[in-house]
Amino acid sequence: MMDRLFAPQSAEAQAHSLLTENWFSWDQDHPSLDETLTAGCATYEAFQRYLNGQDLYLVPRTGNELESVLRYATDAIHNTISKSRSQLERGGYARICQLVEKSITQVLGENDNAAFLLSLHRPRHEKARSPDLASSPRFIKIK
Repeated sequence: MMDRLFAPQSAEAQAHSLLTENWFSWDQDHPSLDETLTAGCATYEAFQRYLNGQDLYLVPRTGNELESVLRYATDAIHNTISKSRSQLERGGYARICQLVEKSITQVLGENDNAAFLLSLHRPRHEKARSPDLASSPRFIKIK
């Protein structure tokens, strides 16, 4: 399902592959932490976690809510920083977060990705309802 969101040659997919396949040696050639690589991997992992429903406590109902849920990719950023033997440059964390945010926004804006992702974890009773009834309240007549 990740191929729907990220082509195998995308920066995010390549960053994720590089970091997961070479976890112990990917940072040895760099004097400082590679911010772009870290951001790409964190973005990929944010979508992967959402697709799996991992740590999804409140199901998003709108595009803005979905974007907020996906922005909690900070743990992937923290994991990468903590395992790296390279230093993070001053302001690097903020730049990484900006890159992740930009990438998430771009992926959600392509095709019907946001609608597709929102529909994945929607409760079953909402899926069964007609689109006309999805936004209108239901009333029960009491005698």
